[in-house]
Amino acid sequence: MKPTESNKRIDILDYLRGFALLGIIQVNILPLLAVKVPEPGTADASYQRFLFLFVEGRFYTLFSFLFGVGFYLFISRANAKGKNGYVLFLRRVAALFILGWFHVKYHPGEALTIYAVTGLLLLPFYKVKKEINLATGLILLIVLSIQSFKLFMVVPLMLLGITAGQYRLFERLAEKIKKVSIFTAILLIASTAGLIYQYQHAPSNPFGFYTGVDQATYQFLSIGIMIGPLVSAFYVGILILLLQIPFVQKLLSPLKNYGRMALTNYIFQTVFIYLAGNVFNLFEALSYLQSLIVCLTIYIIQLTFSTIWLRFYQFGPLEWIWRVLTYLEIPPMRKRVKEVH
Repeated sequence: MKPTESNKRIDILDYLRGFALLGIIQVNILPLLAVKVPEPGTADASYQRFLFLFVEGRFYTLFSFLFGVGFYLFISRANAKGKNGYVLFLRRVAALFILGWFHVKYHPGEALTIYAVTGLLLLPFYKVKKEINLATGLILLIVLSIQSFKLFMVVPLMLLGITAGQYRLFERLAEKIKKVSIFTAILLIASTAGLIYQYQHAPSNPFGFYTGVDQATYQFLSIGIMIGPLVSAFYVGILILLLQIPFVQKLLSPLKNYGRMALTNYIFQTVFIYLAGNVFNLFEALSYLQSLIVCLTIYIIQLTFSTIWLRFYQFGPLEWIWRVLTYLEIPPMRKRVKEVH
């Protein structure tokens, strides 16, 4: 990645947001369409096990962390421009809460309202020393991970995101690749050990996690939540390393566009899921692998739309509305002619 000035977007964060969205929908679709519990010994059962080993609790974790990074960057950049970053941030989370409030009516357990409330609670930590934030975030994350308190883990994850912003972790990454490589190698070992441990506790039969689970399944899912941050961090390290290769950067450029419109795409994932469910009568009729096909279709639609939209416009549709509510002014939506290339 090329060094990025503090007032410009940090591309790696957009790639990571897009990557997080790819995983989030694979899990969210299950309760929204009441996907059928797989039969034992089938390909659907194998896919369910794959999801709860490599996806569930990994991408939501990453998305929460990235919101914390964005929290810090937003206030810092606003202050650097001579604006009151705190007031703007309060408007920003208020607008996010409103969007989330509408979204949660159709998607119980959605993240936006949680992020808005947590962002408000963590606002005082913006001025706390980074060493204190790091220690506090890590201790809270370890404790809550061990207890498998998934909902409350948003707090330390966002705090660690703020800390990453304070340490400028994602800036000038090309100069930090050796450290990133070592970090990723350590995480590979730790994640592998954790996944093997979780796999050893996998229930013998598939389960319907949104209808209640037995003790064995609960333990399997709890271990998944506990090791989630490790696996998520490993994914981050791998993606950063891959993106140092120009060909991979170009190949994954649609993912960057997907992440630039993360708010729009996150909410419209729900819209598309319900649209598919109603048009094709998929509620309580879809198998696990069929849910993957729906997700892949939504990927194609959203990745294509995001790439085309950002060819002509500066912001995603909901990002533009979020910006209007934050700054109380109407910014131009279309790019200037010389910016369209």
